Amino acid sequence: MSKQDSSAKNTLSRRDFLKLLGGAGTALAFTPFVPWGNFMPNPDTTSLSKAKVILPDGTQANVNTFPVNHSEVITYPKTGDRVLDEEAFRKWQFIRLPPELGGEPKDVSAFRVYSMVCLHLWCLWKYWPQEGRKRGECPCHGSMYNVLIGKAFVGPASLQAPPSNVLATLYLEADNDGFLFIKPAKWDVNENGIVGYGRFLKT
Repeated sequence: MSKQDSSAKNTLSRRDFLKLLGGAGTALAFTPFVPWGNFMPNPDTTSLSKAKVILPDGTQANVNTFPVNHSEVITYPKTGDRVLDEEAFRKWQFIRLPPELGGEPKDVSAFRVYSMVCLHLWCLWKYWPQEGRKRGECPCHGSMYNVLIGKAFVGPASLQAPPSNVLATLYLEADNDGFLFIKPAKWDVNENGIVGYGRFLKT
């Protein structure tokens, strides 16, 4: 192959690469305007209603009995289908905060509920209550989450632009007996967020 042919081939490759970069830049420019909730595997918002916080042992969570600085995995929304209910996008960390972060009051302010789907590459993270940790940690690539607000502060998820650095959340209410319920979710980056994509923090 002549130098001229080789040069032409390299020029073509560079041209294609620049086209690819241009296309990627255009796609990124429109990223904030894409309705990601229509493409992510989030349940249909219109079918959601208030739901009991059901713990793995089948009981309903209660502000008077759920331990401080403790977490359990809950499923929301439940379908009644055992296979569907095991989907990662239905799994949430239900957390009662440690005392120093406000976990002692017997009301909903002591609790947080975040999607377990890490915002980096969708591994499942968990809450670690041990002294010196008390944060969410993803075992795959080391992203860590602040349990007060659900925002990544270490690892690749923390380097992502909003809303993709804050976990989707669920909001709670309690009845007069202290039993906890999940308010109907709205899968929108300005509301509950979008599982696997994130949400904007409310100011």
